[in-house]
Amino acid sequence: MKQEMENGSGYCEDAVSGGRMVQTEEKINFGMVHKAFLLATITFTLLTSSNASHEQTRHYQFNITHQTVTKICNTKKLVAVNGQYPGPDLHVNEGDRLVIRVNNFVKSNVTLHWHGIRQLRNGWADGPSYITQCPIQRGGSYTYNFTIVNQRGTLWWHAHISFLRATVYGALIIHPKVNAHVPFPMPQSEVLLLIGEWWNADVEMVFNEAVASGVAPNLSDAFTINGQPGPLYNCSAEDTFTVTIKQGKSYLLRIINAALNAEMFFGIANHKLTVVEVDALYTQPIKTSAIVIAPGQTTTVLLHANQIRGQFYAAAHAYASGQGVPFNPTTTTAIFRYEDHSGFDPILPDLPQSNDTGFASGFDGRLRSLVTPEYPIKVPKKIHRRFLFTVGLAVKACQPNRTCAGPSGGRFAASINNVSFVAPTIALLQAHFFKIRGVFTTDFPSKPPFHFNFTGKAPKNLHPTEGTEATVIAYGDAVQIVFQDTSILATENHPLHLHGYNFFVVGRGFGNFKSSDESKFNLVDPPERNTIGVPVGGWAAIRFNADNPGIWFTHCHLDLHSTVGLETALLVQNGRGPLESLQPPPDDLPPC
Repeated sequence: MKQEMENGSGYCEDAVSGGRMVQTEEKINFGMVHKAFLLATITFTLLTSSNASHEQTRHYQFNITHQTVTKICNTKKLVAVNGQYPGPDLHVNEGDRLVIRVNNFVKSNVTLHWHGIRQLRNGWADGPSYITQCPIQRGGSYTYNFTIVNQRGTLWWHAHISFLRATVYGALIIHPKVNAHVPFPMPQSEVLLLIGEWWNADVEMVFNEAVASGVAPNLSDAFTINGQPGPLYNCSAEDTFTVTIKQGKSYLLRIINAALNAEMFFGIANHKLTVVEVDALYTQPIKTSAIVIAPGQTTTVLLHANQIRGQFYAAAHAYASGQGVPFNPTTTTAIFRYEDHSGFDPILPDLPQSNDTGFASGFDGRLRSLVTPEYPIKVPKKIHRRFLFTVGLAVKACQPNRTCAGPSGGRFAASINNVSFVAPTIALLQAHFFKIRGVFTTDFPSKPPFHFNFTGKAPKNLHPTEGTEATVIAYGDAVQIVFQDTSILATENHPLHLHGYNFFVVGRGFGNFKSSDESKFNLVDPPERNTIGVPVGGWAAIRFNADNPGIWFTHCHLDLHSTVGLETALLVQNGRGPLESLQPPPDDLPPC
C-alpha cells in the first residue's frame, strides 16, 4: 500500500507506513487499518504556516478507548488509541511543535511517553507515570505540548504505565528540515516496520497476576509486524503485512522494536541491509544480513531490491540472552513481494540462532557515529561524575501473611545497585518542583553497596532493599555511567533507556568492568543512542553532558524487569537563569 508523501524535505517519493496512509497536509488521515480494525481520522491544524516545509504547530487528539481485535484464533478487547492497533503514526518535521490532547475513556490509568524526544526543560511532557506526571484517570485529559529541537529520524511513542504499551504504541517519524543534508542516497520510498508482542489474554491481567503471585509474567503468544503476526501462526495467513517492491529500487526501512519483553533479531531473505541510523541518530553505514534490536530501540536501514522476482519473508524472532530464562521461540513475518512474484513461495531468512550472543555483540560493536561537519559530535572527555550501576534480577522476601510463587518462595524482583525502585504516589517531578517532602530521597548509591564477582557465582541471600531514590547531578556536569550486568539470578542482556538524553556508548565488554577499561574507550566516533543493550554477563559505559534540567527516568526496557524494580531516576539541577531551568508545569497536569 503505497502513497505519495509530502514531508517538506524532498525525502521520499512515497511511503508505506504500517498499512496506514500518512500525508502531510492540513489533515492527516491515518487511513485504512486492517479490515478488522476501525477507520480513524486524526486532524491537525497548521498554526504557523501553510507550507509543509516550514516549522509548524500540529494539533492531534488521541482518544484512549477499547477496541475488539482478533489475532491467532483469539478475539479480545484491548486498549487502543483512536480505535487503532497499533496506534497512529505521526509524521512531523524537525522544529515542529506538537500539541497532543489525550482523552482517557477507559477505566485504566494512562500516560504516554514520546520515546527519544529530549523534552528540553520540559519534563512535564515526557510521560512516565509517577515520575514526571501522575496518570490520566478515567474521564480525564492531558495535553502533551513539546517542540522537536535538533532531532530527526525514527522514534516512537507508547504508553508508560503497567503493560499497556503492548497495545498502545505508534511511530513518531521526524523528517529533516527542508534542504537539510541527508548522509545517504535518497530511497525510492520508505517502509515502517513496528515489531510488537501479542498476548491472547488481557495484558493488564497478565501484569496484575504476576504482581500478585510474585512470579515473572506469562510469555506472549506471538510477535507481530505492524500488528500482524504473519502466516507462521495459526489463523494468520491473511494477517500478514505485505509490501510490493520494484527490482533495482532502494527502500528506507524504519524498524522499531515495540515488544514488551524481547530483544529481536530481524532480517529479510536474500537481501543485505545497510544501517544508516539508530535511535534517530545517523551512523556510519554498515552492511549486514541481520540486525539485533532491543525494546525501545529503532534502527533505520537501506534495502536495495536486487532480486529479479519472487517473494521474500522479513522475519523477526527473539534474542534470548539469559541461559535458562524462558522466552517466546516463535517467529513473526512480513512479505516483501516483487512485482513479478507469481509462482514463487516466500523464502525465510537465515536469522541468527536465538542464543547467538556473538552476533548480537558483534553487531552493536560495529556501530559508529557519523562524524561530519554537518553532524559533528561532542563526546565528554573530562568527566565530573562517575557512576557504577549494577543491574540485574533479584528475589525479594514475600510479604507477611502472603504466599509467593517466585524463586525460593519469594517475589521475582530486579534492582540497580541493589535498590529495587518503588513507585511513589506523587510524581517525582512534581515533588521536586513544588518542594514536597517525603516523596523520594536523593541518596541513591553511586556504586554497588556490595562488591563481588558480578558475573561469576553470586553470593547467597543477597536481597535488594526497596526505595524511591534519585541521583542528584549538577547542571552542566559531564557524566559517565557504567552499567554492569550481574548474575544474582541469571545474567541477561538488559536494554537500559535514559529519558531526556541521548548518550555516547564509549565502551562495552564481557565480564566485570575495570577502571583500566577506560583506556580503551572510543572517544572519537562512539555510537549515540537513547537505549543501550548491556551485554549479557558484561558491561556498557555511556557518557553525556547534563544539560537538561529535571527528573529523568532510567530503566530497563524489558517491562518484566522495570515493573519489578530495575529503575531509578536522575535529578539534574537547574543551571543559571531561565534558559537553564525547568519550566513550570502546565495548568492541566493530571492530579495525583
